Amino acid sequence: MTEIIYRDECYIVMGACFEVYKVNGCGFVEPVYQECLALELASQKIPFQEQVELNLKYKGQPLTQTYKPDFVCFEKIIVEIKAVSALNDKHRAQVQNYLKATEFKLGLLVNFGHYPKVEWERIVR
Repeated sequence: MTEIIYRDECYIVMGACFEVYKVNGCGFVEPVYQECLALELASQKIPFQEQVELNLKYKGQPLTQTYKPDFVCFEKIIVEIKAVSALNDKHRAQVQNYLKATEFKLGLLVNFGHYPKVEWERIVR
């Protein structure tokens, strides 16, 4: 049986995302959801960093370019948020590339622009 990586932490983070969607619904732009989710994570005392600068690597070599994910939760989960009608392969590839380049193991791709409910995916490296 395959173990689900960071299952409990993911459940907690997604609970905060569901709460933001329950209050706001869809229709706002991404920066609004960014701010609301930061407030919700803080109110639930979920450890997070917002727009923290992460170093990237290419074949083990550090790059001068950096990546600023929307959130890093529990110091190990990248949370990338969107406000689009539907997630697509470009969004998934973005998170997969960030995981590979940063050596994080799990990314949550969360779309607040979907109706009638928040759309989300776990992306594992």
